[in-house]
Amino acid sequence: MKSKFVKVRCSKCKNEQIIFGKASSTVKCLICNSVLAEPSGGKAKIKARIIEILV
Repeated sequence: MKSKFVKVRCSKCKNEQIIFGKASSTVKCLICNSVLAEPSGGKAKIKARIIEILV
């Protein structure tokens, strides 16, 4: 399966950010610093709302 980038929206500040679907480190919002995704050995566990999957 191919790796993809995912556009997500922060649940706290509504900032939209593009993250990697298989992130190997914790991804935080650039505005409010809340956690958007955590690594889970393979696919990242995304904690924000997914807006679209970029190919």
